[in-house]
Amino acid sequence: MMGLIIAIHIIACIGLIFFILIQTGKGGGLVETFSSVESIFGTKTNTFLTKATSVLAVTFFITCLLLAFFSVQQNKSIVERKARRQAVNIGQTDIAQENQKNKEEKQQTDTKQETPQTDAAKESAATNQ
Repeated sequence: MMGLIIAIHIIACIGLIFFILIQTGKGGGLVETFSSVESIFGTKTNTFLTKATSVLAVTFFITCLLLAFFSVQQNKSIVERKARRQAVNIGQTDIAQENQKNKEEKQQTDTKQETPQTDAAKESAATNQ
């Protein structure tokens, strides 16, 4: 969706530049340089150029507003989103490392608890013989 709006926006920008530069203004414009351009559009050149400029200007403003709206909807820039993902990944890595440490500590305490019982069992077995 965003790509389509950007494409329309770029076309509107290029069209605006083209039609504004072709129009004759108070100072002349590019039409004086390229006098044959007026004959391309026929006898109602000024009407066509004015309408085309108006339509492209409205399109330009609408696409500007839509792009602003969608950029707010995306919440953050791409760089900020990437940094947030990395922070989450680092947080998950820290949690995984902490869980691994807890498992190792639990295994060590289980091993320590088994060792005295085994020694005690050996002593009782030795005294019984």
